[in-house]
Amino acid sequence: MLRSSHSGPHVPDVIVLATRNRGKIKEIRQVLQGMPIAVESLDEYPHVPEPEETGETFAENAAQKAMYYARATGKWCLADDSGLVVDALGGRPGVHSARYAAADAPPGSGREVIDAANNAKLLKALDNVADAQRTARFVCCLALSDGMQVMLETCDSVEGVIARQPSGQGGFGYDPLFHIPTLGKTTAELPPEQKNSLSHRGKALRKFQAMLHEFIASRSTGL
Repeated sequence: MLRSSHSGPHVPDVIVLATRNRGKIKEIRQVLQGMPIAVESLDEYPHVPEPEETGETFAENAAQKAMYYARATGKWCLADDSGLVVDALGGRPGVHSARYAAADAPPGSGREVIDAANNAKLLKALDNVADAQRTARFVCCLALSDGMQVMLETCDSVEGVIARQPSGQGGFGYDPLFHIPTLGKTTAELPPEQKNSLSHRGKALRKFQAMLHEFIASRSTGL
């Protein structure tokens, strides 16, 4: 969705990715490479604290984070909010995917430890759920803000099922458990290029890339 008027500021040379998640940063940079805009991450802004995420949907959280970090850094920000929606769990972990089992991990744990705790909690929650009812989807919503408004936003998803045990060394988060039946593999078993071609984030990023191209063109022509 394009929300901006064309009378605002010119498109900047730099966009900040509103995340410190190295897996997300790597995937986003891979898809957006070739764009005429440099991509920074929050690693360049260690003094900026994380905001409280109060949205009830991925789209709301993405918009909130984009606005917050754009104001905090003084630069345009692209925010991602994504997660896993499991049908048998009523949509959980949903917007709480990254923090699903945070209480089970030692204080100050890194992303890998928290990911492992999240996966363990998910498997326990689905222990007695039949294979046919283990359907799930990854959802990704993106929002671009200049700190005054959200100018571009889009969402996409990918369908799969939750495996009974982790498999694969690639990816991050719930990738070792997210099985794609048509491929017979989890997203953690896919090479990066293949994963990005079909993942929720890859699909949303390609939509965003096309929207950003149109946005840049409209600004340069003054339409």
